[in-house]
Amino acid sequence: MHIDMDAFYASVEQRDFPELRGKPVVVGGRPESRGVVAACSYEARQFGVHSAMPCSRAVKLCKRAVFVPPRFDAYREASQGIHEVFKRYTDMIEPLSLDEAYLDVTDKAGEVGSATEVAQMIKKEIKAEVDLIASAGVSYNKFLAKIASDMDKPDGLYVIRPESAEAFVEQLEIRKFFGVGKVTEQKMHGLGIYTGADLKRFSEVELQTEFGQSGQYYYRVARGIDERPVRAHRTRKSIGNETTFESNILDKALIWQTLQRLAERVEAILESKQMAARTITLKLRYADFQLNTRSKTEPSLIVSKEDMLGLLPNLLRKTDAGTRAIRLIGITLSNLEKLDDSGSVAPASEVREHPQLGLF
Repeated sequence: MHIDMDAFYASVEQRDFPELRGKPVVVGGRPESRGVVAACSYEARQFGVHSAMPCSRAVKLCKRAVFVPPRFDAYREASQGIHEVFKRYTDMIEPLSLDEAYLDVTDKAGEVGSATEVAQMIKKEIKAEVDLIASAGVSYNKFLAKIASDMDKPDGLYVIRPESAEAFVEQLEIRKFFGVGKVTEQKMHGLGIYTGADLKRFSEVELQTEFGQSGQYYYRVARGIDERPVRAHRTRKSIGNETTFESNILDKALIWQTLQRLAERVEAILESKQMAARTITLKLRYADFQLNTRSKTEPSLIVSKEDMLGLLPNLLRKTDAGTRAIRLIGITLSNLEKLDDSGSVAPASEVREHPQLGLF
């Protein structure tokens, strides 16, 4: 089962502030700022507004839009309430973000009668207890469940049964396949692939030749096959923080001050998670939106702000910072290792955490 909350951030705002109900709500930056839309209500979507769109563009599409800043504490609290509902039905929960998760409800479905009934109960309890609307997709694997949850939004419940799965996938537009982004979609169109049926005509070897390791995945899901289990825990891969400037920046002193603040934030996350890193990456996005990253992997552990600030100058020198205007800058740490209470590296088996707690 895949549960996806409908317009989550915007719905929390409309729930908490009744005067926003029925209005086109945009959660994100101010309309005159360089910020982007984090989420928007269905009323705003009718005007073509969508997430990741510049707020300046959103206000042009919908002049009546109400812009509100994000309240992540409220969203986390709502997410916790939603997960309390999930836990009554299964302990096999794989959160993907605050507002969506995979659930394996095989055992509970056997008790209740069907997975469809479990989905109905979960949706009803989320509405009653958290006062938010969820959509659910039910099938026999992750790929199909995720597609199903998007089929009948908002307040949807869509079931793809095993006997109808292959025919369903054959008629599905390739852009709706989970894992197919715009670049891959264009490449597939160039090969004459527009639907699942088109994809199914290619052999596994042909798809691997065109798409590398992903070719095997495309070959299998075109036939309704996805054997990935629901993983209740997963390993965290990176920790980072970034910021977008109000106006493009050339001043090296301001760039360095910003990196110092970001390093402090990343250090705080490292400390809270009791983790250290081996790799640091500097991320810059220039005024023309070109992305530039520079990385360095160290034999010794990166555990503090001072460690990061000792490595960043060399990375910064390998960029055009100071000569090309910058709109965004960020720091990411990867190759993470868990530390024990003494500050030493913990055994590899312990380097695991609950994904919901690690994403925000």
